Amino acid sequence: MVSSALVSLLAPLDRKLLRDLLRMKGQAIAIAAVVAVGVMLLVMMDGLVNSLEQTKRAYYERYRLAQVTAPLKRAPEYILQDIARLPGVAAVEGRMRGGALINMPGAPVPIRAQALSLPEHRSPQLNNIYLSAGRLLDPGREDEILLLESFALAHGLAPGDSLAATVNGSRRSFEISGLAQSPEFLYSAPPGELMPDDGRFGVIWMGEKAMAAAFDLKGAVNEVLLSLVQGAELKPLLQDVDRILAPYGGLGAAGREEQLSDRFVSEEIDGLKATSATIPPVFLAVAAFLLNMVIGRMVESEREQIGLLKAFGYTDTEVGLHYLKFTLCIAIGGALLGCLLGVIGGRLLIDVYLIYYKLPFLVFELAPSSLLVGLGVSVMAASAGGALVLGRVFGLNPAVAMRPPAPVDYSRTANFSAALKARLDQPSRMVLRRLLRQPMRSALAVLGIAAGMSLSVAMLGVFSGFERIMSFSFEVVDRSDARVSFIEPYGDKALYELQSIPGVMAVEPFRTVAATLRHGVHHYRLGINGLLAEPQLNRALAAAGQPVYIRGDGIVLSRSLANILQVEAGQLLRVEVKEGRRPVLELPVIRIVESLLGSPAYMELAALNRALKQPGRLSGAYLRIDSQHSQSVYRALKTMPSVAGVNLKDEARRAFAVMIDSGAGFMRYIMVVFAGVITFGIVYNSARIAYAERARDLASLRVIGFTRAEAAFVLLGELGLVTLAALPLGCVLGYFLLAVVCAGFSTDLYQIPAVLEPKNFGAAIAVVVLAGLVSGLMIKRDIDNIDMVSALKTRE
Repeated sequence: MVSSALVSLLAPLDRKLLRDLLRMKGQAIAIAAVVAVGVMLLVMMDGLVNSLEQTKRAYYERYRLAQVTAPLKRAPEYILQDIARLPGVAAVEGRMRGGALINMPGAPVPIRAQALSLPEHRSPQLNNIYLSAGRLLDPGREDEILLLESFALAHGLAPGDSLAATVNGSRRSFEISGLAQSPEFLYSAPPGELMPDDGRFGVIWMGEKAMAAAFDLKGAVNEVLLSLVQGAELKPLLQDVDRILAPYGGLGAAGREEQLSDRFVSEEIDGLKATSATIPPVFLAVAAFLLNMVIGRMVESEREQIGLLKAFGYTDTEVGLHYLKFTLCIAIGGALLGCLLGVIGGRLLIDVYLIYYKLPFLVFELAPSSLLVGLGVSVMAASAGGALVLGRVFGLNPAVAMRPPAPVDYSRTANFSAALKARLDQPSRMVLRRLLRQPMRSALAVLGIAAGMSLSVAMLGVFSGFERIMSFSFEVVDRSDARVSFIEPYGDKALYELQSIPGVMAVEPFRTVAATLRHGVHHYRLGINGLLAEPQLNRALAAAGQPVYIRGDGIVLSRSLANILQVEAGQLLRVEVKEGRRPVLELPVIRIVESLLGSPAYMELAALNRALKQPGRLSGAYLRIDSQHSQSVYRALKTMPSVAGVNLKDEARRAFAVMIDSGAGFMRYIMVVFAGVITFGIVYNSARIAYAERARDLASLRVIGFTRAEAAFVLLGELGLVTLAALPLGCVLGYFLLAVVCAGFSTDLYQIPAVLEPKNFGAAIAVVVLAGLVSGLMIKRDIDNIDMVSALKTRE
């Protein structure tokens, strides 16, 4: 009673609007669902990016992450006073840093760890820690440590447990007093690797006295942390710090953006930002195209009703506003649903990123702009679709508009030969005539389904791209089994010791040197990889996959690094070495090679040592190991005092697989589901609209004697041919769309190649065919249950 009373208060056109929405609720819901998916993806991705950026900034500020880090060999503590007097310095903190090896039961090789000092009677001014469990260190006990929480959780460690570690060559036993997190270690990767792995890299914090005794640094520091006053210029400050620390073995001051954890977390967030700026607009554009096409056909089917309204005295403006309300109800309803689902989806995904980025807190924050964009695109697409058709109908007088459109002269089209007529029955000829006599409508239907299919093709191609990274990086480029790193650069003797271990089949030396590469205004800080001229275990490869000979007269860059530096082969590059005598080199780029992981640079090993005036020095070696003797090889490596750590390729590969399934790469699973939903929505809407347009024709066929199956074939045959015609076009559009999608997912950490395999096309085709079958079954049920009397009557 109340609802009837409320409806009676509405204007006649508004009551008609409610009736129309109820009458076409299935079609309206399907259109709104497609719009909702596009808007949801936009809102969810925008919310994730904003939340991560704001949380990272808040975490850095709350725990005072240093803006400048300056490592060095050893300097007296009073040097901090000289640095504090530099213009632009707000705070200075000196600390001790060293390497450690954690001996975990069951681990084949020692786990590399970073040891850091903590002030004993105060909180650090910079790079403070967040105590997540247990208590802080007892100043009176030198055997206590704080342990990085992510490492502890990976190994089931808790406060009160004991931990065996080798610190500066001395094996010791520690008690874990607490677990800690730090903004300095949001991204914790083993040295020499790009992939984070909580189980294979740890951080231990020790009291200053214990740290000084372990590393012989009493009264000294080997790392300086700085924060800057607001507005201070970074570059001149870095130069001043380097000048002061140069006599003490300074290794080069670096800004926060070059700090390992911040760089990779920022790149991951930038990857999400690029994905957010690329992928959701593509989804939204497809949804907008569908909305425009569907609304236009829906309004065109209302031609007789529009003529009747004009005959009753309604003006073009009143009728136009009525149908504008009709389209806006669907578009805004879908957009609002998408906004709501986007907020809910974003909040659910926050938990994933909270674990992945090791943040102690994370708040979902949404920019209003994404909501406005989603609503705006939906409204404009719906309005445009209706306006184009209404413009044509308004040009007719009421008497003409109330009649069905005059039949088009098809006497010269779709004339079948006698042989074809003999092969095709009457329903089949009706299907073909419908398609051939309305080519524009058929083409738009094909294009709509192809556009939806292209999303599925592109998103499935991203999966193949990640698989190609795995196979290319860990099977083609890296053909070793293990990577051994030395405590410091050693001579050839260390290489001979590795070769003498039973079970080691091949040894290949390398050297890694920290440097900053500059080309014009572009620069990038990294470790240059010194390799043999013709390496076999870890290779530089050209675009076609053939090994590259590393000449001694220049430097070889990966394609991604060359793009960052905006440099081409043959151009000069400035190389500022951050180790030893810290020479500055001018080297030509002799080759650009392919690398899908990281942005490496290569030099010939002997040439790199000559430039450093340190001939015969090695940072480590790649090993190929006999699988039957692997355990004995690992035991032998544990006993070598020169070995700082061992990285196993299989573990690195597993770490990469985990990373792409839990970081920005995780979004590909969500997007492929959304692509499937949009594809189904487009196919279903095409079928539903075709049924709405031809309900009277189908009822007429039943009246003149067609069976249910024959009547259904007339409509479903048309849908089947349109769907089949869309398959090759969808594959082609997906091929071109894949490049855009891969660029959106790629970061400096990994570059996703645009790879399409037969299985990608097959899966996308299966999705479209399945959507067509499900839609066809749903429409056939309506055709079988059609009320012929109601369908043949003119709707009031």
